[in-house]
Amino acid sequence: MRKYLPQLIDLIRRREIDPGKVFDLTLPLEDAAEAYRAMDERRAIKALLTV
Repeated sequence: MRKYLPQLIDLIRRREIDPGKVFDLTLPLEDAAEAYRAMDERRAIKALLTV
């Protein structure tokens, strides 16, 4: 996955792909601990942290 991550992030930023198909929780960066907690508790599959 690490090999493809920079390219995927670039595609998301350019709005060429929709991360909504992957991420089901979006939180601000300062709530990163809550994002990990939600994934650990299976309340979210993948969290997107925004700046």
